[in-house]
Amino acid sequence: MQISIVAKTIGLLLMVFSFAQVPPLIIDLIYAEGEYLSFVYSFALTVLGGLVLWWPFKEVKKDFRLREGVLIVVCFWIVLSLFGTLPFLITDSISDLSFSEAFFESMSGLTTTGATVLSQLDELPKSILFYRQQLQWLGGMGIIVLAVAVLPLLGVGGMELYHAESSGIAKDRLTPKLRNTAIALWKIYLSLTVLCALGYFLSGMSIFDAISHSFSTVAIGGFSTHDGSIGYFNSAAIETIAMFFMFLAGINFSLHFVAWNNRSLVDYIKDSEFKTYAMVLICSSIIVIIALSLNGQYDSANETVRHSLFQTISIATTTGFTSQNYSSWPAAIPVFLIMMSFIGACVGSTGGGIKVVRILVMFRLGMKEIHKFIRPNAQVSVKLNKSSINEKALVSVLGFFSLYAISFFLILMLLMFAGLDQVTAYSATAATMNNLGPGLGDVAQNYGSVGEAAKWILSFSMLIGRLEVLTIIAIFHRAFWRQ
Repeated sequence: MQISIVAKTIGLLLMVFSFAQVPPLIIDLIYAEGEYLSFVYSFALTVLGGLVLWWPFKEVKKDFRLREGVLIVVCFWIVLSLFGTLPFLITDSISDLSFSEAFFESMSGLTTTGATVLSQLDELPKSILFYRQQLQWLGGMGIIVLAVAVLPLLGVGGMELYHAESSGIAKDRLTPKLRNTAIALWKIYLSLTVLCALGYFLSGMSIFDAISHSFSTVAIGGFSTHDGSIGYFNSAAIETIAMFFMFLAGINFSLHFVAWNNRSLVDYIKDSEFKTYAMVLICSSIIVIIALSLNGQYDSANETVRHSLFQTISIATTTGFTSQNYSSWPAAIPVFLIMMSFIGACVGSTGGGIKVVRILVMFRLGMKEIHKFIRPNAQVSVKLNKSSINEKALVSVLGFFSLYAISFFLILMLLMFAGLDQVTAYSATAATMNNLGPGLGDVAQNYGSVGEAAKWILSFSMLIGRLEVLTIIAIFHRAFWRQ
């Protein structure tokens, strides 16, 4: 293990991240709320931390392998979350915030989970609110992907980082050079953010709220600048804009790139994962509409359809915005919606969950086994986009499911031992591992009421969800550390 190159790379990345303190600093100067020192100190400490890691190894020229890439990814998300706590801890506007709560908030932002320990958001300085939203935007596409574009300029290769951070089935480069791939993805990401912000602004949001919510919408994060989330605005137009961009952000960004390059929407229709993703959202929305109608939750059909569609898309894509307190809906519906978050968005998107393509592959693998049971001698293959999936990919999907299930069970039990009741523990585990955010029970509104131990467990759960289990589990295997 080449620890020197790991430390050097993390140091470089940390110094790049320090510039994330500049936009909220500018926001504070615009609104004159007196929080600028929080970001000045945070900037200085982050740069210093990066220099401490980088300086001793600045002359190291070694290329790192996949193992170093995996370790960098895991360590960087943890280190980044640690330094991401600084504005929350330094500011005087948030009282009685412990280090574990600040770390939880930082990890939730960077992993685009959207779970929060904060309340009375409407009274917080705009710079702090903007900083929270920005964390989600940076974490959405993955700072590691950004690093792939930046690090080559600093003399550090990024191929291993790309593979370590992206553990989905499809990891093909869109362009011959990895740096160009990262830049292409970020162009799409930025374009969607700008269009989303414009849509929000034209629908009635202030410029500040429009930009802030576009960050968390395209990142499928779910953070809001208001306690009432999207429901604060009580606007069907804003909810429609949110649904549209949540849906787009939940699609594989590689598919966006291909469709844009070909100037054709047919590429979406040809993709098996996209068709399944759209079908899951349509079917689950219909189920929720029918369930709410039968229970007479709302007086009008328009209200029923409006809130059903919004909450279904928000939770199924693992965004976590709320327009209504869905946890107070008839019992089966909140549980159903939480279950939808397990499917999540498409691989290669900013969403969480198990990912649609894995669910699709498992379903088709199940159909294959049924077919073989009926006709033992039949030769049946599992196909995706009319191409057979090789055995290695199938084993990878099965391995992911087993590791996901084991991790879910362990986290669930740890939370119950930490004092959470069954409903809260189950929904909190699902909400953090799937990077959803809001849960049920004691975590329906925020996570401020759970104990310190539970917050650390849930922070780890968010990291597992973000890096899709395998990357995290790998570093605990003894073979990982062998020469």
